[in-house]
Amino acid sequence: MSYFGSLRTIARTAVLAISFAIPIAAPAKAAEQYFPLQSYRVGPYAAGGTGFFGGFIDYLNLVNIRDGGVNGVKLTWDECETQYEVERGVECYERQKSHPAIAAWNPLSVGIAYAMIDRIAQDKTPLITINHGRTDSTDGRVFPYVFPLLLNPYSETSGIINYIAGKEGGLDKLRGKKIVVLYHGSPYGKETIPIYELLAQKYGFTVSQIEVPHPGNEQQAQWLTIRREKPDFVVLRGWGVMNPVALKTAQKTGFPVDHIVGNVWSNSEEDVIPAGSAAKGYVAITTQASGAEYPVLQEIIKTVYGAGKGNLDDKKRIGSVYHNLGIVNGILNVEAIRIAQEKFGHRTLTGDEVRWGFEHLRLDEVRVAALGAKGLFHSINVTWDNHEGDGRVTFQQWDGAKWKVVSDWISPDWALLRPIIEKSAAAYAAEHGITPRTAADAETASR
Repeated sequence: MSYFGSLRTIARTAVLAISFAIPIAAPAKAAEQYFPLQSYRVGPYAAGGTGFFGGFIDYLNLVNIRDGGVNGVKLTWDECETQYEVERGVECYERQKSHPAIAAWNPLSVGIAYAMIDRIAQDKTPLITINHGRTDSTDGRVFPYVFPLLLNPYSETSGIINYIAGKEGGLDKLRGKKIVVLYHGSPYGKETIPIYELLAQKYGFTVSQIEVPHPGNEQQAQWLTIRREKPDFVVLRGWGVMNPVALKTAQKTGFPVDHIVGNVWSNSEEDVIPAGSAAKGYVAITTQASGAEYPVLQEIIKTVYGAGKGNLDDKKRIGSVYHNLGIVNGILNVEAIRIAQEKFGHRTLTGDEVRWGFEHLRLDEVRVAALGAKGLFHSINVTWDNHEGDGRVTFQQWDGAKWKVVSDWISPDWALLRPIIEKSAAAYAAEHGITPRTAADAETASR
């Protein structure tokens, strides 16, 4: 089956098997930790959903088959189809939240995540928004249950500007340069508008920000504007079909592809393969490398797919960007449970206890290597008040057949960003009558 043909098969299966309406969850077993998956395997963003949730489930299956779960606690899950729509995501939340052994929510959708923030705070269950989400939720003092792990939209923006500066010879060389940001017309796409303006003022470059309406099938007018403006670089802040359309339209209008820098949701095989030759030389940011050579991937191929329990219909997608992100997300979720069990016991944990585990999720390079993920991702260091975890990023370039890493692991400018994040979080707290937590507050967890 072709790389993308599998998506059509999954879509047909999803309509029949996954169903939007799922049954009421059964009571928790004595040793069970449950993941409610608000997945999307149909619709315009199915490529991201099938890859990410496929990788996540593959890792959960690996832990169950290889280890018997986490210290004897079996990992369970079910899926509720959202089609990446907020209303469906909220309905899934209401249907799935009755399960008594929920570990964490992982919707992989900015819109759904925004709609859940007040709900999860009331229900005291963690919300994981890996590489996306509300930037100020990085401040765990105000958002105790939200975790934008590895990369938030502002640190992504800083990382991209630092990469462009490196190409130009340093941050001082950005003065007088012109950058266009082409962004998806959604809350996700608009999240970074103010930070690009701030960095433009700080470093002296000119920024123009151009919206592409959802889903992004037509961009001729936007790229004609870009051709008139003649920027030095274009940042592609896209999602789904918008990305290959952008690359193909850029080629038609004569803009050099190696001066387009994609964000973290514009960095997958599904973004470049449909664009054909227009994508060769394209660069994008990432928090995890692609490829199946990492020991954890080899274990999944042998143990999970060898047992006929692999979640991807097309094995060619093993090691792809979205699949590997799902695996990294699985590692982070499972390790948070493992860490929390060391404090609260080898048993089914409450959502609040899992929250404590995420707030102590410290995986250095040695631990990452022990998990079979050396080189797949760098490290993470979450604390009670920093829910991103100081993750590092790298950049990859498409050579026409595969992604090739073209930078070291680099750090965004956290010293610049943290005061902005805290100011925004403080405004949210004031608006919603929230008293920011203290370190002592964070050490308690309700049963």
